[in-house]
Amino acid sequence: MNGPTAVMLALVVIGLPTIMLTMAFNRFFKFREKKLEVEAMHAAEKAAQYAARSGELEQRVRVLEQIVTDSGAQTAAQIEALRPQTNRARQKAESAGDAA
Repeated sequence: MNGPTAVMLALVVIGLPTIMLTMAFNRFFKFREKKLEVEAMHAAEKAAQYAARSGELEQRVRVLEQIVTDSGAQTAAQIEALRPQTNRARQKAESAGDAA
């Protein structure tokens, strides 16, 4: 083989696989980066949900602490005040039906 033929053969045998591997690795690392971005966004959403839920639970604990530490006469009124309106209307209807 003469010089130019050997150089061309070396470029094809060595250069082409090197270029292909470089392109494959580049594509793999871009995919990995995108996957990590999606996971980070998902983790941030979960953290926000947990923080909101934690705030709700803290508020409920404060209400329960206040109910427990207040006198017994106020406790029943506060519990009734915390119930939804539909439950109160149903209980009034049931007690009116029982009284009749």
